[in-house]
Amino acid sequence: MAPSSGRRAPSAAELEERNTVGIRKEIVTNTVSDDYPDNYANEEHAWDKEDFRRTFKVQFHQNDQFEAQFSLIGVDASIANAFRRIMIADIPSLAIETVFVNNNTSVIQDEVLAHRLGLIPFTGGKKGLRDFMGFWRKPGPEEDAYATTFDTNTVSLKLAAKCTRNKDAPRDSRDPKVLYDNAHIYARDIVFEPLGGQAKWFSGEDTIRPVNPDILIVKMRPGQEIDIEMHMHKGYGWDHAKYSPVATASYRLMPKITILQPILGADAEKFANCFVPGVIGLERVTRQEAKTKGSGYEGHEGELKAVVKDAMRDTVSREVLRHPEFEGKVKLGRRKDHFIFSIESAGQWDSDELFMESVKTLKKKCGILRPQVTNMVQTF
Repeated sequence: MAPSSGRRAPSAAELEERNTVGIRKEIVTNTVSDDYPDNYANEEHAWDKEDFRRTFKVQFHQNDQFEAQFSLIGVDASIANAFRRIMIADIPSLAIETVFVNNNTSVIQDEVLAHRLGLIPFTGGKKGLRDFMGFWRKPGPEEDAYATTFDTNTVSLKLAAKCTRNKDAPRDSRDPKVLYDNAHIYARDIVFEPLGGQAKWFSGEDTIRPVNPDILIVKMRPGQEIDIEMHMHKGYGWDHAKYSPVATASYRLMPKITILQPILGADAEKFANCFVPGVIGLERVTRQEAKTKGSGYEGHEGELKAVVKDAMRDTVSREVLRHPEFEGKVKLGRRKDHFIFSIESAGQWDSDELFMESVKTLKKKCGILRPQVTNMVQTF
C-alpha cells in the first residue's frame, strides 16, 4: 500500500495520459479505472465534491423532441452506465399488455399478433400519462378478471376491420391496396376509447395514439377480419422491453486523435480519407509556420497539411494504423471520462426529459441504499 505522507500532485500531462484509453493496431490499453485512493504512490485521489463540481459538465450537441445527443464529462464509467441502464429499464411507460381476441381470421396467429401490438409505441398527454395513470395490479385467483381495472390504471383500445373487394378498382390493377379495402391494417386504425375521467386528460392533441401511425400490423385478403380489444398498462423496461421509454440509449467514449508529426501533401489527403468525412481537415501551411524552427513545416509554405477538425465524428476504425507511411505520426485514443450519449425516445417522454428523470431515479435509489449501508456498518 502506498505511504500516506509526501503527497504530490500529478502533472497535467500525466493526468491526460492516465485519462486516455490507448487505441493501437491490435490492442487496447489503459482500460481500467484507476482514480481511487492508494492506486498511485504518494498521490491523493480521495473523492472531493468541489473538485467534482469543477470538472463535471453536460454539453448538449442535439436536443430534438425525440432524439438527443449530449456529452457527460467528468464521471466514471459506472455512473454513466447507471444512467444508461435506468433510461432503458427504470423509467415507466404505457404499453399494450392484455389483448382480447374476439375474432382473428388473418394468417397471423393470435399470440404473434398480440406480440406485435404490444411493441407499438404510444403517446398522449404527458400530465395524464404520468400523474393520472397509475400502475395496474393483476387480479388474484379469487378475484374477478376486471376487479383491479379502473380508468386510473387501464387504457382501452379497439381494432376492428374486415377485408372486402373494392368494386371500383380498375380491372388492370395489381395493387392489393387498390383491389381490396382494409388489405393493410396500420397502427392508425387502432381506436382509443376513453374510460371514466380519461376524457379530461386525453382529448384533442393529448389523445392516446400511436407514435408512428404507419406501423403495419397485419395484411389481409377478402373474407379475413380481426376484432380485437386491448388494455394498456404502465410498466417498467426491466419487466418487458415494450415498457422501455427509449428506442435506443447508448454512449461511446470521446475519440482522441493526436498528430505527432506533420503530414503533408498527398499523404495528408490519404490521411483524411482514413477517417469518416469531417474528422480530418486539410489546410495550407502558413508563412509563419514555415518560418518557425522546429515546427516541421519549414520550407513547406502553401502545401496541404492534415489537421484534426472534429474528433467527435470519428468511429475509431483504426484504418489509419494499417498504412506504414503514418507509423509514428498519429496516436489514437479515447477519453475515459467523456461519454457521448445518444438517446432516442419511444414517444412518451422527450429525449432530454429521459436523462433528467434518470438522474432523479438514481438519486432515489441512493437514498434507499444509504440508510441500509449505514445500518450494515453499525451492525458490524
